[in-house]
Amino acid sequence: MASELLIGLLVVVLLFLLSSIKIVKEYERGVIFRLGRLVGARGPGIFIVIPLLEQMQVVDLRTVTYDVPSQEVVTRDNVTVRVNAVVYYRVLDPEKAVTEVFDYRYATAQIAQTTLRSVIGQAELDELLSEREKLNVRLQHIIDEATNPWGIKVSAVEIKDVELPKEMQRAMAMQAEAERERRAKIIRADGEFQSAMKLKDAAEILAESRGAMMLRILQTMNEIGNAENATIIFPIPIEILEYFKKSKGEE
Repeated sequence: MASELLIGLLVVVLLFLLSSIKIVKEYERGVIFRLGRLVGARGPGIFIVIPLLEQMQVVDLRTVTYDVPSQEVVTRDNVTVRVNAVVYYRVLDPEKAVTEVFDYRYATAQIAQTTLRSVIGQAELDELLSEREKLNVRLQHIIDEATNPWGIKVSAVEIKDVELPKEMQRAMAMQAEAERERRAKIIRADGEFQSAMKLKDAAEILAESRGAMMLRILQTMNEIGNAENATIIFPIPIEILEYFKKSKGEE
């Protein structure tokens, strides 16, 4: 009888010792409370937690990727858009993450959602579409400041998608098409201007010599002439016209 009691006592002691042994992984920390008071964070590795007197809460230190659900926001220029984003954060101080906030994951998610709506609501649509990097930095700074007392570090915030109303998409498509047409007309007009300038320079060069124009005419005739072309061109030298002009003046 005594031996059975001794065996039972040894089993209880063994279970007591086994339950006091805790193992924390490399990316985790165990926050210890002794009789309700914070003792500190332990780990990684193996250590002993006194049963009934101490309690442990494990905190993951790895980077968390939180996908912010789509938020319907009215921008500063009164355009309704749906925006979603992704937030990257990690726990730097596990003790604060446990003692300063009830649930740091839920609290960080709520801060991210409200900050996204606030920042997008203060921006105009053009800024949201063309200056997204600046908005990402502003979001990261605001969320990081709000979660810093909880021992949370927000490393990055990225706006993923911006969904516009159908009417706004059509209006922007028409605006883009009109802008492309404007640029095409400017490029075409600039090309005609450059062509006219080159022709002007060529005319000035040809005007410096009397025979240059005739040589150019003959060269052109040679380029357009072929076996199937029956048109005969007789160029009239400029000197002949000047001769008739002078003869008429003498009369």
